[in-house]
This record gives sequence, structure tokens and C-alpha cells, in this order.
Amino acid sequence: MRYLRFAAVAALALAVSALAGVGRPEAARGQEADGPSRSITTSGSGTVTTVPDRAQFSFGVQAQARTASAALEAADAQLRRVVAALRAAGLAAADLQTEQISLSPRITEDGGQIEGYVAISSVSARIRDLGRAGAIVDAAVGAGANQVSGPMLMRSDEEQLYRNALRAAYADARVKAQALADAAGVTLGEATAVVEAGGGAIPFAAGDRAAEAALVEPGTQEIRATVTVTFAVS
Repeated sequence: MRYLRFAAVAALALAVSALAGVGRPEAARGQEADGPSRSITTSGSGTVTTVPDRAQFSFGVQAQARTASAALEAADAQLRRVVAALRAAGLAAADLQTEQISLSPRITEDGGQIEGYVAISSVSARIRDLGRAGAIVDAAVGAGANQVSGPMLMRSDEEQLYRNALRAAYADARVKAQALADAAGVTLGEATAVVEAGGGAIPFAAGDRAAEAALVEPGTQEIRATVTVTFAVS
């Protein structure tokens, strides 16, 4: 009987030991797989310089009258003449958009009475042929526009140029990462994360003198992009 009890206890001990032996290697392998990874993170910027080929202006009118309704009607009539002149100058309806309609009272100098009203109406105009910008401004002013602002210059293919700037930004980030990898004595691997940090066109607006002279010089425009990239290293 003693021999049987001893054999049973020994068998149980061997079973527990075997189970423990099976579990430990798996735990060891899991710790190795979950070990810290190494990486390098850099930021890159890209710029594309281009010449604007479109412009946007705002043309407005201001009218005064004794009553609010009369001021609004007068401003509306003036703006209609401006819009008609812009259409006659070649602008499509899709390139004209009402921008502002406002009404405010005129107060007497002593501040006690309303002596009339001032109405302002304006329309924005997108000019797709930059060479005609001067003629279009002249047409709007000749039709009665007494408030002119702009131009806001832009490119018709801005989205494609921005994608080109993104590619240049990524290349810049990789060059920086490679320099860091060389300095650290490691091998640069593939990108594991890319974050777009924003960007876009930096608008160029001509001064008031250019607008008054009905002359628009396009100059140049910079389209910029910035990215942050993480690269694996080994």
C-alpha cells in the first residue's frame, strides 16, 4: 500500500512539473515579441512656387436714403447695374455671388435722432482669365461700384500643386530621418506612420494702388505642405 501511495504522489508531481514546463516557454516568447520597437520621427516641409492664374474681387455699392426701404432699394438697383456690367464683361453667373447686404441708421451729430439709413450691398466675382482682370474692374467701377477690394490671387490647379508639395514634404522628412539614422548607426526602414500637418496656398493680394489703376500683376504664389513621419529602424 505504501508503495502504491508513493507511486501516485510521484506521478502527480511529474504531471504538475510537465504542465509548468509547457507554460514557461510560451511566456518567454510572448515577452520577446512584445519588446519595445525602435523608430525615428521627423517633420518635413515642401513648397511649390507657381504663378496665379485666377483672381477674386469684391465689388460693392453704398446708398443713403431717408428710410430703410428706400436705402435698400437704391443699393439693390446700383448693384444690379454692376452685376449686369460684370456679365457683359464676360463673367458667368456661376462666378458671381452675393457677398453682403447690410443696413445701418445714420445718427445726427448730437446722437439723438435717426436722420436716415445707409445700405451696402456687394458681390464677389471670380475672374478665370487673369489677363482680363483690369478690364473687369473698370467695367464694375464704371457701372457704379464705389467699393472695391482685392484681388485675391489663386491657382486653378491648386489641389494638384498641394499634392506635389506633400510629396516634397515626405521626401524632406525621409532625408532628415536618414541623417539621424546614420548618426545613430542604425538602418532606416519603412515609414510606419505619416501625419499631414496642414498647409495650403499662401495668397498674394495686390495693394490698393494696383486695384485703383485696374492693373493686376500676378507675381508668384507659394503652396506649402508639412508632414510628420515615423520610420522604423533596426
